[in-house]
Amino acid sequence: MIGVQALEAEDRVIAEFFELFKIPWEFYRSGVPYDLVICSSRNMEQNSARVIVLYSSEATQFDDKTRGKLGSHSNVQLSYFGNLIPIYGRCLSFAGEANPLQIANGCGSAAREIQSGSQTIVRIGYDLFQEVGHLLQTGQPAVFGRFPTLELHIDYLRNLIVGHGITLFEIPPTPHGYNFTVCLTHDVDHFGIQNHCCDHTMLGFLGRAVFGSVVDLLRGKKAIRHIAANWWAVLSLPGVYLGIQKDFWQQLDRYVEIEKGLRSTFFILPQSDNPGRRVVGRVSKRRGAKYNLSQLRDQLLTLRQAGCEIGLHGIDAWVDEEKGRQELERIRDEINGLEVGVRMHWLYLDETSPQLLEKAGFSYDSTVGYNETVGYRAGTTQVFKPLNVGWLLELPMHVMDTALFYPAYMNLSPNEPSAIVDELVTNTQRFGGVLTVNWHDRSIAPERLWNGFYTGLLGNLRKRRAWFATAGDATAWFRKRRETVFESVSAEAGAAQLRVAPNPKDRALPGLKLRVCKPSSHPTNGAAGDRAEKQILDFPLENPGFVNVTI
Repeated sequence: MIGVQALEAEDRVIAEFFELFKIPWEFYRSGVPYDLVICSSRNMEQNSARVIVLYSSEATQFDDKTRGKLGSHSNVQLSYFGNLIPIYGRCLSFAGEANPLQIANGCGSAAREIQSGSQTIVRIGYDLFQEVGHLLQTGQPAVFGRFPTLELHIDYLRNLIVGHGITLFEIPPTPHGYNFTVCLTHDVDHFGIQNHCCDHTMLGFLGRAVFGSVVDLLRGKKAIRHIAANWWAVLSLPGVYLGIQKDFWQQLDRYVEIEKGLRSTFFILPQSDNPGRRVVGRVSKRRGAKYNLSQLRDQLLTLRQAGCEIGLHGIDAWVDEEKGRQELERIRDEINGLEVGVRMHWLYLDETSPQLLEKAGFSYDSTVGYNETVGYRAGTTQVFKPLNVGWLLELPMHVMDTALFYPAYMNLSPNEPSAIVDELVTNTQRFGGVLTVNWHDRSIAPERLWNGFYTGLLGNLRKRRAWFATAGDATAWFRKRRETVFESVSAEAGAAQLRVAPNPKDRALPGLKLRVCKPSSHPTNGAAGDRAEKQILDFPLENPGFVNVTI
């Protein structure tokens, strides 16, 4: 069992951190024997734990006693076994220490280790829970978006625990039988060019399809077949407006064909010609949709028959509880469903939005992500609970088509995103969690024609043994994991006992698994926490009730 001694103000952050790093822990109680104590308080209470991990960016009583030479730094990145970990608060360095946790710009070690009798004290120079709170509430700037920072904090702590000879029991964020989870999502912003006659959207399409395609061809961003498809679409426009030719922007049924039973989630705008509002200032009229829900009824039925999920692409829900409730009811009326998730149009969100969305009645949100890049705005691959809500869960978005290809954003050629997105896929396979992809409704149609990269991505993901889940099922699985409680653990007896929560009603979800990380029989320096020096055992946890595992 791990004890956590911290300031009371950090309690919510600590509780959420240990939902993401799902191991046996409790808030520190005096006199209780612990294998390891994590302390983020300047005044560390004496205890009998084998290992004490002391996090602080300020000098502590321990530093006063050991008289180590300290340096103080800001805006640094830590280097740990080839990984870079951005630190958003201050960080101390410890002179003369040879530790694998280094400040990347050559300012020295960010950790030190001292043996005091039978007790080991690991002193780390940043505030773990302040860093976690920053990631979950404020998020990372786009420049550090591709760093899975929160997962790297977990990885470092996990390696440190096992590296000091402590057997670690964990319920990883990975369904039993799979390597990770994938959520394919689609924001439906337009649904048909027929809704756009002689407006800004149609004129923009004509310019990009006729002239922009030629420029893209010369720059190697499009092939001749793309030019032909775009010009043919332009020539077919009169027939589309007259209703005698198929609207080439109506692509929802084609997604069902491309994804072949992978059950994606479509976020639908609740009403037309409503650009919504900001907290301060006016919103561009272009934010308002031109389609009505009544136009989509046949397509929504087809999607639901294919096992896909329908969610809300919210307009004002992020800033107005009552408007959010009204938008939610419009979607509920169309799909006759109770649980509805949301992703805000244009990714509008602020610090009060999670509370408003929860009060309006949404089961989850999937807005936390970047418009301008790909990666981990909250630093995590996992579904998490925002710190100011009771039960709403956040499914972070990691990859969006417009971020990859828009000239104003990453502006990549068709083949360039492969290495970038593959890095995110590899991270999710390594740490577990979810890779959430957002491909807009018209992105596989002229003039974008981004279907080539998307189908290639699906092929890659299929090979990686991923669970393809709707956004609702993915958040339900993580809710099930959160409800699982370690009742007692006894590594010394070679056994673990825990209570497993039952599946939520009416959902056939994959099971959980218990992961046991056993230290090497020939442990290395605990501070190094060599990832290779441990044995990993996985056990399925598919049934509710008490489970005993022998290791």
